[in-house]
Amino acid sequence: MTAFGGVFKARRVLLTGHTGFKGSWLALWLQQLGAEVVGLALPPNTQPSHWDLLKLGIEEHQFDIRDYGAVQALVAKVQPEMVFHLAAQPLVRRSYADPLGTWATNVQGTAHVLEACRHTASVKAIVAVTTDKCYENQEWLWGYRENDRLGGHDPYSASKAGAELVAASYRKSYFSSQGSPALATARAGNVIGGGDWSEDRLIPDLVRASARGESVEIRSPHATRPWQHVLESLSGYLLLGQRLLEGRPGFAEAWNFGPDESGNQTVSAVLSRLTQSWGELRWHVTDAPQPHEAGLLQLDSTKARTLLPWAPVWGLDEGLKQTAHWYRAYQEKGEVLSRQQLAAYIAAATSRNIGWTGAA
Repeated sequence: MTAFGGVFKARRVLLTGHTGFKGSWLALWLQQLGAEVVGLALPPNTQPSHWDLLKLGIEEHQFDIRDYGAVQALVAKVQPEMVFHLAAQPLVRRSYADPLGTWATNVQGTAHVLEACRHTASVKAIVAVTTDKCYENQEWLWGYRENDRLGGHDPYSASKAGAELVAASYRKSYFSSQGSPALATARAGNVIGGGDWSEDRLIPDLVRASARGESVEIRSPHATRPWQHVLESLSGYLLLGQRLLEGRPGFAEAWNFGPDESGNQTVSAVLSRLTQSWGELRWHVTDAPQPHEAGLLQLDSTKARTLLPWAPVWGLDEGLKQTAHWYRAYQEKGEVLSRQQLAAYIAAATSRNIGWTGAA
């Protein structure tokens, strides 16, 4: 059985944002698929860092994607066939503190990567990752679809909507002719999983508080999000990349990758479920004023499920269980379970005959 049709084996892949949470997991998976991965990112900004713990030994370059000259020189040197663009300023609350840096990284940085690809003939396919928060949030009870209006209240969400517009412009202006790269964008839900130590995120905050024996402060217990394990979104990115590399230009569009309805849960519900695998977690709700964040956000992934076709493998309960197990193993034994959990995820997908595994 050959995962993702074997298209990544010996394929030269440029991965931006490889030192981040999602990026480090994707680097691990691409390496196991046999890709020749080259990373571009800033140095890890947390201690510990999942990237450092993995010790993958891939070629990497650590500089800022806001430096177009450096981006262009690297893409020209690497001559990648596939580009996964994940480098970003990914935090809502940090975007309030540094709006200019957020806009420059998420919008101009995306333009830099796409412009460099435009001038590099080796590039066949590009998957640019944005977010579920790129939609103009109406607090609807139903999920957003790919053709719904883009927007954003906070600088992070708005900048990711801007990145989507940059991608759409490049697709129409430069990447629509024969032989040009196929460019798709991917919008995933709230990802969880081991190895995330970002600030102001629910589970990393819980992990830090637990290590100190403290109660964690919860800002919005009734906010609803589409929660999913990080490997769910990455399987979507890889499957989308496969379709583009297979020369199927109809897939060069925007795609949602979200959980089924059981994954759309409030923060308080996620906390309650997490205690089933990690009973000593403690939290309290703050009444301090908070910056605006969406209260209700859901994704409609019908398009990906029908046309790619893509499907989630682990439900929310299994994703939370695996996440808690990862952090407990690291805190109590210093073990890094990422490779074992990737193998377990692939095995679960294979047992269900999920198409990208090659088992169907």
